[in-house]
Amino acid sequence: MDTKPNDLLVLLTVSRSAKFTTAAQTLGLNHTTISRRIAALEKALGGRVLSRASGGWELTDLGQEAVRVAEQIEGAVHSLGDPRRGPDPITGVVRMTATDGFSAYVAAPAVAKLRRQHPGLSVEIVTVTRQALQQRSGLDIEVVVGEPQVHRAEAFKLGDYELGMYASRDYLAEHGAPATEDELTEHRLVYFVDSMLQVDDLDAPRRLVPTMKDGLSSTNVFVHVEATRASAGIGFLPCFMADLHNDLVRLFPDTLSERLPYWMVLRPDSMRRPAVAAVVQALRDQTVARGEVLLGRGARPGDAG
Repeated sequence: MDTKPNDLLVLLTVSRSAKFTTAAQTLGLNHTTISRRIAALEKALGGRVLSRASGGWELTDLGQEAVRVAEQIEGAVHSLGDPRRGPDPITGVVRMTATDGFSAYVAAPAVAKLRRQHPGLSVEIVTVTRQALQQRSGLDIEVVVGEPQVHRAEAFKLGDYELGMYASRDYLAEHGAPATEDELTEHRLVYFVDSMLQVDDLDAPRRLVPTMKDGLSSTNVFVHVEATRASAGIGFLPCFMADLHNDLVRLFPDTLSERLPYWMVLRPDSMRRPAVAAVVQALRDQTVARGEVLLGRGARPGDAG
């Protein structure tokens, strides 16, 4: 039985979401049709292209080979709009996860710049703060805090960022500025929900100031920043986010700080896709370009010069 290009493109869509239902919505088909197309493809190829995993469907070795062919078909289709150009290999959907701050201030501008050169590229960014997954169905790139312990994956360090204690000027005017680190225990902390924190490297405030009580907690770092600006307490914040706001003052910068690494995790086969390789390089370049800012050394708004 001959392999149909449409069936290959269905497999490509399933591989990007790891779910039949999501692929069906993307293609305007129903779940049964997706299942039937995959079954027909497996019959034509003489083997399984997908296997069940905890997060959805994973490509088998045969499935990975089929997807590479499907990507070539997709690229050829995209090139039809301009006969003067060959197919742009940097096209299709790349799905990644990263922390809130990295997603907004590193990934978003990196992807925006890349898409100006490759308009056929689409990047989906899911914001989470967690350890790297052991099963990453439908996921091309993970950016996590701290060195990951993963199997069947490639991992490398992107760069470092720094966190520090910040308070709003209004808060300090109302409550007084702590003169010593011990006086921080008289104030409330704005930070992650301790019981829901999934990254051990982010426990610094509980280690640096263990007797400081929580005031406002959230799983979202943008809430930390805005709550600190609203005088909910003293926040332990990424410097590259806090330093954007002139109404925030950093406390004890020489002694109360934590430098943490961003790591990138990839499936072993991910870099074979030109689109994924391009996004990876864009993220690396943007992390390097923002290196001083990530470490809290960038100029703040309103600084002279």
